[in-house]
Amino acid sequence: MKMKRILPFANDLLEKAVKPGDIAVDATIGNGYDTVFLAGLVGENGRVYGFDVQEEAIASSKKRLTQQGLSERVTIFHGGHENLSTLIPADDHGKITGAIFNLGYLPGSDKTIVTRPETTIAATKQLLEMMAPEGIIILVIYHGHKGGVEERDSLLGYCQQIDQHTAHVLQYQFINQQNHPAFIIAIEKI
Repeated sequence: MKMKRILPFANDLLEKAVKPGDIAVDATIGNGYDTVFLAGLVGENGRVYGFDVQEEAIASSKKRLTQQGLSERVTIFHGGHENLSTLIPADDHGKITGAIFNLGYLPGSDKTIVTRPETTIAATKQLLEMMAPEGIIILVIYHGHKGGVEERDSLLGYCQQIDQHTAHVLQYQFINQQNHPAFIIAIEKI
């Protein structure tokens, strides 16, 4: 048996939760890799809602989606994920089966523009309300940058307090790697 690395494990969890016709969220679209992955999972009749505060990320993601022929399945918002409950149409609340956050900064860009714990926690709380039963939220936590340790600690504290009758919360990480290895928190709504 070979242990799954962090991102393949995140994708496995999303594949189990998101099916054709479903609604999914990429809360930090970055360069669009997760957005494309989710668009493939939801199929022609599904919808992905993506969020990012950086125009560079939005442009990169739109280009990637167009190249893959998946643009029609995705709605991208140039704004923070902390606004997702007001931006995602009310008709889709209660239908979201998968969501992912890749926290930290946009690779290859300004490293001072980073995700923040208060907005990530606000978005996670909103998503928990909007998820379908057995829907899953994946937080990929990169914490080696300035502000990353604070975000990590805030998220761990928040997730440890989620009522076990509301959601199952899993932490998946390698504990013998150097240089602040990324890890996952997976939140499955009951």
